[in-house]
Amino acid sequence: MLKKLFFLLVLSTLFSASQAQKKDVVITINTKYGNMMAVLFDETPKHKANFIKLVKEHYYDSLLFHRVIAGYVIQGGDPNSKKAKPGQLLGSGGPGYTIEAEINPNYFHKKGALAAARLGDIENPTKASSGSQFYIVQGTILMDEIANELKIDQPKLNIALQQFVNMPGNQAYRDTLSKLYAAGNREAFRKKVFSLAARCEKETGVKVIKEVSLEKIKTYTTVGGTPALDDGYTVFGEIIKGLDVIDRIAMEEKDGADRPKEDVLMFVTAKELSKKKITKLYGYHYPEIKK
Repeated sequence: MLKKLFFLLVLSTLFSASQAQKKDVVITINTKYGNMMAVLFDETPKHKANFIKLVKEHYYDSLLFHRVIAGYVIQGGDPNSKKAKPGQLLGSGGPGYTIEAEINPNYFHKKGALAAARLGDIENPTKASSGSQFYIVQGTILMDEIANELKIDQPKLNIALQQFVNMPGNQAYRDTLSKLYAAGNREAFRKKVFSLAARCEKETGVKVIKEVSLEKIKTYTTVGGTPALDDGYTVFGEIIKGLDVIDRIAMEEKDGADRPKEDVLMFVTAKELSKKKITKLYGYHYPEIKK
């Protein structure tokens, strides 16, 4: 009898866990331009749990999108922005703690990506996230040529290039690059540097070319985004409805600190729904995450 009871208890627990995995939380960010709906990723559990906790505590209600850069991101979540005076500098506030980075290569800065703001690398070498500040990517659509440059590890290319141009027989390359740079022809200089990537790798042994999925390149050339932020910040969710609201906010007239001259407030709620219903309502399909 006890064995049977134990079996039923285990079965019930497994069934409950299975059922729980079939549900998710939809975040709604309400603004004067309409609503943005978002899902948060299970693969960034600390960020997901923290964001939902703050939402349920109404932490974000009446806070501002205090930093807006068209073609880049819109940022909010600073508690000091509540009832902030015009011209007041914002962006340094938080709940008094940070969150350990959960940077996942499967999630990148495409348009609509929801990511955690943080302090810079010098004062924050572990890339720990702000406890409350977040940004949503607007970005731009990249040309194919620029998107292909995502395959280049730029810091390593800089190292390899220095070695390459100082090698015997490569004086002509050094002279060409020096002339382009001195002439202020930055675009031609950039193209020449990237064109040398494969040769720099071959002759120096520095691994310059990295693997980038075709999905990422396709997304950046069709949907758009801000790839310069990849691998440096934790992307923990994405907007699944209301991308046009991002565009409206990004168009706001700003002051010298990129704060909109007219306040853009947010009110944020969380609602649990089945994943099946989320797909039906918003057309969002949960991806199969590669290990």
